[in-house]
Amino acid sequence: MLEPLRQLLRRPAPPAEYCATIVVMSAVTKLDALAIVALAVDSPVEQQRTMSPYVLLDGAHRDGAWVEIEIPKFGEPPPLAIDVYSTISDDHARLQALTLLAQLEQYTGWRIRPDFAA
Repeated sequence: MLEPLRQLLRRPAPPAEYCATIVVMSAVTKLDALAIVALAVDSPVEQQRTMSPYVLLDGAHRDGAWVEIEIPKFGEPPPLAIDVYSTISDDHARLQALTLLAQLEQYTGWRIRPDFAA
């Protein structure tokens, strides 16, 4: 009876996820935004047709940084939140977010601002 509890307690904790958000001040759909991010960073959209698609930023696996898009809730006006996650550190997430912000501004013409203290 205690063995299942011991196994549960021995499980490694999931890696921490740090998030830095940048905000697009334009009306754009989640699908379009994911496609544009994928083109800007030259990386495909992963887990398409699921509830949590994402774009990898720096590597071929999700142990680095990736982007997820949060759309406004029903009745809320744009902007669109682009969440940059990292399993490395908060500083890494912020650096990746600022790098993505620069790439997207150059690639698109969107007005984008960080939603964190730089």
